[in-house]
Amino acid sequence: MFIEQPPQFVRRLYPRALWRMDPEEKAVYLTFDDGPIPVVTPWVLQQLQQRDIKATFFMVGDNIRKHPDEFQQVVDHGHRIGNHTFNHLRGFEYEAHKYLANVEQAQIFMEMGGDMQCNVDKALFPLLFRPPHGHMTFGQYIVLRNRYRIVMWDLVTRDYSKKLRGPQVLANVMKYARNGSIITFHDSLKSWENGNLAYALPRALDFLQEEGYAFKLL
Repeated sequence: MFIEQPPQFVRRLYPRALWRMDPEEKAVYLTFDDGPIPVVTPWVLQQLQQRDIKATFFMVGDNIRKHPDEFQQVVDHGHRIGNHTFNHLRGFEYEAHKYLANVEQAQIFMEMGGDMQCNVDKALFPLLFRPPHGHMTFGQYIVLRNRYRIVMWDLVTRDYSKKLRGPQVLANVMKYARNGSIITFHDSLKSWENGNLAYALPRALDFLQEEGYAFKLL
């Protein structure tokens, strides 16, 4: 549970970050990290479109650079976009100025759409940021919170894990989802190649809809 649903003392490390939305509203906030990735991201978009669900994609800037078509697909489907650094950096391992410059580089590519050919709706960019692995030094956090709405999570599915299988990832959603949960999946090669995303995502979406949750954007 420590990983899947962070305890209060962890949430207090970044007090102005979003960990959970309104606990009185029967709604969840679906997010995807680490894309865009060919095959994976389009498949995720298909699953969401089939159920008329909108989500927030926290994208790695270098993946936007390499895969502008997949980026544009996310934009065209009307999903929200967030910054996940340019190189998926762990904040604890970098000096503040290097980390912040990497974040800014990702923002530039997001707003360009990877190249100047993309048709980007700036309304999809409310300056959201999620630190890879949830790692930021306090100094990095202080600077970033003045420019970005920092989004963490109330439930991380652990779809990326080599130690879990698809049914266990689904069980995490079924056990820990609650009103206001910010739920994190990954449209990444790790989650795809281990089979966890393909198994758990459609079943999790169906479960949440059957339980009466609305899906909202951050």
